[in-house]
Parts: sequence; structure tokens; C-alpha cells
Amino acid sequence: MKVVLAYSGGLDTSIIIPWLRETYHAEVIAMIGDVGQREDLAAIRRKALATGAAEAYIEDLREEFITGYIWPTLRAGAVYEHKYLLGTSFARPVLAKRQVAVARRVGATAVAHGCTGKGNDQVRFELTYKALAPELRIIAPWREWPIRSREDALAYARAHNVPVEQTSQNLYSRDRNIWHLSHEGGPLEDPANEPEESMWQWVVSPDRAPDAPEDVEIGFEAGTPVSVNGKPLAPLPLLDTLNEIAARHAVGRTDLVENRLVGIKSRGAYETPGGTLLVTAHRELEALCLDRETQHFSQQLALRYAELVYYGLWFTPLREALDAFFTCTQQHVTGTIGLKLYKGNITVTRRTSPFSLYRTDLASFTMNAFNPKDAEGFIRLFALPSLIPQQWKKGAPA
Repeated sequence: MKVVLAYSGGLDTSIIIPWLRETYHAEVIAMIGDVGQREDLAAIRRKALATGAAEAYIEDLREEFITGYIWPTLRAGAVYEHKYLLGTSFARPVLAKRQVAVARRVGATAVAHGCTGKGNDQVRFELTYKALAPELRIIAPWREWPIRSREDALAYARAHNVPVEQTSQNLYSRDRNIWHLSHEGGPLEDPANEPEESMWQWVVSPDRAPDAPEDVEIGFEAGTPVSVNGKPLAPLPLLDTLNEIAARHAVGRTDLVENRLVGIKSRGAYETPGGTLLVTAHRELEALCLDRETQHFSQQLALRYAELVYYGLWFTPLREALDAFFTCTQQHVTGTIGLKLYKGNITVTRRTSPFSLYRTDLASFTMNAFNPKDAEGFIRLFALPSLIPQQWKKGAPA
């Protein structure tokens, strides 16, 4: 059997290579997806080979990840349960899609992942496999092996001479890409515990942020970010630039309890610096450019879009249909939003767009372009749905 493993070099996937060889007598091909995690991928490849992989491929997915997954989710305004910017959620389908491509390239008959048996990621990987390559066998070690904890996994690694960074004192499970860095496990498993300052690795603490604020302007075309401070940038350098600016000003830390797809509440801490700026700026630009009915209806669909992404339903007709809707609504979401960053806070400073629906002559306190007498009839008609039941209750004639 030839198996392609989604390999990160972390604790779980590191011990999966020897386990697959022992359990299935499999030839293991490691697929290392570069989604901007800023790790030494060449060293991770060497580690995979040293621990038993027959081959290991590094796949550069950064551009595809941003343009094909991050930008559509941003244009949809999708945020899960008010706070989670979906950093892990939309990274899984791009990884699984390339894993399927590698499996076909090398003639593998199975794919494997290191997701736990009670998390969301197993669903995200496997729904992608089933949508794109239902003929491939799926191997999920956490649903098969006797290992039941990270302590067990560490013991297995020691017994098989697999080097890992985790220790029994540092049991955080982390996932990083160009959009975010997540932290789970360890002290976070008790929601009464404040996150340890030493846990955060990307966004600085507010007390270490600069004492002077910094202004940043983000330009959009049809809902897609295209510039920072007036300078046009390709997707990768644009996100890198915003990550650097926001992280040094303590912007982008989130600590939340979320509802997993499998029905469990979990607690996680997330660092999403540039993403926080983009979501804030995009929302402000929509407020300027979308009419009321489209804006309000978009908010309803954004919630559904966020659920689809979180649940791993990326490769589905509904997600594609929602993309078509948001592509339409974003046609005129073009312009520039100014933000001021200071010790973890974001203040909107300016909003400009050639498609702005904001009219100063209507919004100002002067009555030059607005006849206040028009409001009288409007209010009378608008009140009818509530006025008539009240009259009926009081016995008054309708």
C-alpha cells in the first residue's frame, strides 16, 4: 500500500509515519504544504525521510491559499461565532486538495492525516477527500491506534526515536499559516485560566507595543485587498506587510470558547494580526458602498458562509453559489479605509470610495436635499403593522 500523509512535522504526524509502516506495512509519502507557516520546511522534509517516509514533497500553496480561500472568505465577511476568523478552517481544504493531487501523481491508493478523532479538522480533510477523490482509502490513526493523549504520543515518539519539540510541560497544540497562529490544549483546556503570556508567539503584548500610534491605509478593488498605504501589492507581500504592522501594535489576539462541529465546546487562542485589519477595513468599506438591503442580507449569508467553512464544506454547491452572490455584491466595494493602531486597538480614521452611497447633502443636519414633511406619511404607513393590533386590543375600530 502507498499512502500520502499530510505531514507537518509536529507531534502527531511525526509518529504517524512509523505507525503506518508498522500497522499497514505501507510506503509512506509525506506531503508538506507551505501555507505560510514560516517554518524550516527543508528540515521538516529531512525529518520525514529520517523517520521512515519513502519520499517527502514540499508544495508551495501560499498564493493559492490566499487568492482561492482567504480572499473569498474575506469578501463574504465570514466570521464564525463573532470572533473566529477561520484561519485553520480554510487552510485544511487547500492542503487536502493538494494531498489528493500528490496521491494521484505518485499512484497512491490511500491518504492519511493526523487529526484527532474528536476535532473539526478530521471532517475538513475527509470531506475534501470524498469530494475530490472518493476512490482513495482514508486512514485516520487517531481513530485506530491505542494512543489516547499527548502524553501517550510523546511516549510513542520516545520509543521509536522520533524527535519532537513538545514536552510534558509544553503541551500546546499549535497551527500556523500566513493568516493566523492558533493555540489549544495545555492550560487553555480550563476556560477559567488566563492565557499565559509566554503562550503568545506572534502578536506582542499591548504593554510592549509602541507608545505612538501608527496609521495604515488599505485599498480594495471589488472587495479584494490590493494596496497598503497607497502601494499596490501582490497578495503574499500584502498580507505579510499587514501582519508585521498589526503584530507590533498588539492587534489580533483572540481568546474564545467555540462550538465544534462534533458538538463539543472547545477553548482556543488565536493570533490573526493582518486578518484583523482586513476584516475591519472590509466591513467599513461595505458600510459605505452597499445599499441597506444588500448589506443586511449579506450579513445573514456571511454567517452561513462561515459555518460552511468551519464545518469543512468548502467543495460544495452551496459554498460555490454563495461565492457567486458575494462576487456580485462586491463589484462596487472599491476604495480605501484608513485605520489607526495603538496598543491593541483599531480606530477607523477615513473612508473613501468612488462608489460611495454616502451623500453629505442627505446626511447633514441641513434640510436642503431632504423634505422633512415626507417623513410624516412614511411614519404613518410604517406604523400600521403595530398600530392596528394595538387598536384591536383596546376595542377601537380598525
